[in-house]
Amino acid sequence: MAEPTMSVTPYWELTFDADGDPDTGRRDRLLAGVVQHGVKDLVVFAHGWNSDRSGATRLYSRFFAPFPALVPKAKLGYVGVVWPSMRFSDEPIPDFPRAVAAELPPRPVLDKDTRHALLETFPGRATVIDRIARLLDQQPREEAELEEFGRLVRLLVEVVPAGPQVLFAADTLAEGVPQDEPLMFARSAAEVCEEFAGALAEAESPDGAAQFAIPNPWHGAHELLRQATYYAMKRRAGTVGERGLGRVVGQLAAKAPALRVHLVGHSFGARLVSFALRGLPEGVRSVKSVTLLQGAFSHYAFAPRLPHDTRAGGVLQGQQLRIDGPLVCCHSRHDSALGSIYPLASRMAGHDREFRDDDTPEAAAGLDMGRSLRTRWGALGYGGVQALPGTRALTLAAALTAKLPASGCVNVDAAEVVKRGGAPSGAHSDIVHRELAQLVVAAGRVR
Repeated sequence: MAEPTMSVTPYWELTFDADGDPDTGRRDRLLAGVVQHGVKDLVVFAHGWNSDRSGATRLYSRFFAPFPALVPKAKLGYVGVVWPSMRFSDEPIPDFPRAVAAELPPRPVLDKDTRHALLETFPGRATVIDRIARLLDQQPREEAELEEFGRLVRLLVEVVPAGPQVLFAADTLAEGVPQDEPLMFARSAAEVCEEFAGALAEAESPDGAAQFAIPNPWHGAHELLRQATYYAMKRRAGTVGERGLGRVVGQLAAKAPALRVHLVGHSFGARLVSFALRGLPEGVRSVKSVTLLQGAFSHYAFAPRLPHDTRAGGVLQGQQLRIDGPLVCCHSRHDSALGSIYPLASRMAGHDREFRDDDTPEAAAGLDMGRSLRTRWGALGYGGVQALPGTRALTLAAALTAKLPASGCVNVDAAEVVKRGGAPSGAHSDIVHRELAQLVVAAGRVR
């Protein structure tokens, strides 16, 4: 396969399969290339839930474009990580205009492109996918049909019993608390679909008008399918990061000991590059910065202990110490995908399952459930790293003018630029900005 057209050079594509195994030819070209080109700083970017290689390539080309002018004397190299992630056709692609990224359909159908993506992501499940598509098209009124839809989605993503292979891996781990099947499948599918439908209506009508209309539960069913698929991809992102990218970074360190690596990830790609820290060989200190753009995983992932229970901590607790530099987490209040849908989906997946919704201080004080959900099950890309002592908080303007900390976590409010996008995702994919490229340069002290 030919290398795609890219705005910068030298550029390498690093491809992984679902198990984190790399395309060895591309990996070997990268290992040899950084030495041949005398690269000193290597920027490695991982995309989010977008399975289209051309879409990922366009994102990388647009995001990398400002770097040569920002640091003209630096010996930079660039890597675009391509990993098999599922994308629904109504999910906007970063930097694609709305005319290209499809608008939300008036009916929650399974369009041709999404069906094809499901068939590629879950091979051998054509019959199940056809039945799911038929139910979404017909939208029967009987509650039993919604329950059947939930059963089919559960079968599609192969939810398995508790154990090391559990599909929906949580980002927070409670000591001594077993991980059972996701609550979204243990509960009534009809109730789950109604809750998702309500959340979608709220995201599409932030002025509150949605409260006077009865949401269509089949919109919620479509969202249940999306979230089940995304949680499968969420686990895959962690696998590719830890078993794939982390090992390749270790191989780069062995091949070019002076190479400085800067990891960047968007959405689930932020989870991927964060889990790569867990996969680094012992003693490797070549990662000089990590920049997370609208990270779609728990804001407690790096926490040593959760605020509401001292038995539990983040799945990545302490991993920021493996960076020889800072971990910069960009967040935006305009990201409605992470502000509304993600926390509801996390609760329905059963993360922190041993705690009730009404245990939160917000619920006890009578505050809105949306805020309560974001407190417990919030995402890094909406409110930044939480419950980690010493974490700094800066505006984007301050981060670009002040010297960033040499280590630790830094939350950067990027809402001044990450602000464009329609319902239901909001600004989740609005990440192609010169200011964010500047932030990567500043975090890595690239000169």
